[in-house]
This record gives sequence, structure tokens and C-alpha cells, in this order.
Amino acid sequence: MDMNIPSAILNSSASLCEQAPPRLKGSISESSTEFYFSDQLSAFMDHGRKAMWLRWKPSPRPNFNPRLLQDLDRYCHFLSRSEARFECGDEVTELEYSILASKVPGVFNLGGDLNLFSQLIQTQDHEALRAYGRACINVLYRNYVSYDLPVTTISLVQGECLSGGFEAAFSSDVLIAERGARFGFPEILFNLFPGMGAYSFLERKIGRKQTEELIASGKIYSADDMLNLGIVDVVTDNGKGEAEVSAYIDARKRTRNGLAGLAAARRCVHKLHYAELNDVLETWVDTALRLSRRDLKLMQRLVGRQNDLRHNPKLH
Repeated sequence: MDMNIPSAILNSSASLCEQAPPRLKGSISESSTEFYFSDQLSAFMDHGRKAMWLRWKPSPRPNFNPRLLQDLDRYCHFLSRSEARFECGDEVTELEYSILASKVPGVFNLGGDLNLFSQLIQTQDHEALRAYGRACINVLYRNYVSYDLPVTTISLVQGECLSGGFEAAFSSDVLIAERGARFGFPEILFNLFPGMGAYSFLERKIGRKQTEELIASGKIYSADDMLNLGIVDVVTDNGKGEAEVSAYIDARKRTRNGLAGLAAARRCVHKLHYAELNDVLETWVDTALRLSRRDLKLMQRLVGRQNDLRHNPKLH
């Protein structure tokens, strides 16, 4: 059963991240350590590859609910405070990679909490809608700037990757997808647009024309489609995603420092300031609050779609 989420909860992530560090669950092998944030989020450090794997399992639907956003905010602060140094026994590992991935079979992430959106739009709760959006861009921007650390960020997409899930995926330096993954922005179908970074991230990568065509189409695209557009960097066979990420890291052992510097240089040239994301968010909030009853009914249909995918990820 869905809960009404008041503005106070949506705005509470900053204090929570200070009060509730992740629980160290100890070694899950001789070379990895697990950090537990909640039932929806955990991470493990692969000390051998100097990589932190973050995996989410949202509930009740595989989207960015407010509680998951709080946990993701805690993860961002956790990494930043670590200064990219993690202990394993007597050894200290210098973190080089941070990887986003999903624990939900067949779904990377379906994006925003549409049921919550509908409630807030119907009550015209401008502040709560803005607070939710800001929680999203806070997390995506931290990933985009690599947590202000000399690390390379990677997204591994296995399955459905829509709306805010798509925004999260290409906020990373590198996007690796299994061939069965599917991408898209269905927001235009209920008269809205993706407002948590899609335009800013995509326009810098593929230009204005292709960005607007992709967002305005409402279509679902394959991993190979995204590879051809230059959004996905590597496509691998289904079930081979983790191995591909490992191979990607192993192949760049000798050049990783230079490649991390290259990514930082790219961010300098194609500057994206937080203020830009916030300005777009304000436009998104204003647009959302103008949705009609018909638009909201279409949004609710997609909530049903999210429920269907939770129970049967093979549905397309």
C-alpha cells in the first residue's frame, strides 16, 4: 500500500546522511567488503579491482521512491567522506571505480515515483514536488562529478531502463548495457518531459537535435540503438554484464589514471553546473502542475505498468 509522503520526509536526507552511516557487514569474500544501507540499497567493495558496486532493490516498485533517494544520498556522502580510501584487513584500497547496478531481475530502474507525482500534482503541492526532484538531481549530479573523487563511474544496465533510470544511467562516465536492455522516456505520453538531468546530460553527448527527438518521441529503444547514437559505450550479451564490467576495468589498469583525467577534462569543457539542473527542475515542476485529469489518468496507467514489471520483468 502506498503512503502519502509529506514534504518533511522528502527534505530530510541531509540530516539522515549525517546520522546513519552504512552498516559494515564484513567480508563476503577474501577480497570484498559489503556495506548495508537498507533493504533497498547495499554496496560491496571489490578490493582486487578497486571498484565499489552499488546495487538497489526498490520496493514496492523498481523506481526512485523517496526512501531510496535518502539512501542514495547517504551513499554519496559516504563515498565523498571516504576520500576514496577503504580498508580490508591491514590493506588500504584506493577506490578507482564506482558502479551503479540493479538487484531487480530484468529492470535497471523505471524512473520517478509516478504514484507520488500524481498525488502531489492533484494537491498542487509545489514544494514537495520540488523537494522530490531536488533529491533526484542531488544524487545524479554527485555521480556525474564522480563524487569529487578521482574515480571513474560506470552504469551497468540489465533490463528496463526508463525515465529517471535512464537519466541515472548516463550520468556515469561509462554506460555498459546487456543486449536485452531497453531505454526510453515515456513522459511525453502523459504530457510531461524528463526533468532531472536528461536534457543537460544528453545534449552534451549527442547534441540538441537528437536529444529533443529522443525525448519527444516517447519511444523505447534497444541497447544497440543507444550504442549507435553514442549514448551506450559497450553492449554485451545478456547475462554477461558483470563480466564485461570486470573486463573493462582489467583492460584499463595501466591507463586508468589518464582516462580518469580525460573524463575530468571533458567535464571542464562541457561544463554542467548544479544551477542548470535546478533551473530545469523548476521548469519541470511548473509543467507537472499544469497536467490535466486526462494526463494524470495516463500517468496512473504507467504506475500499473511499473507494477506489472515488478511481478513479471519479461513483460514488454
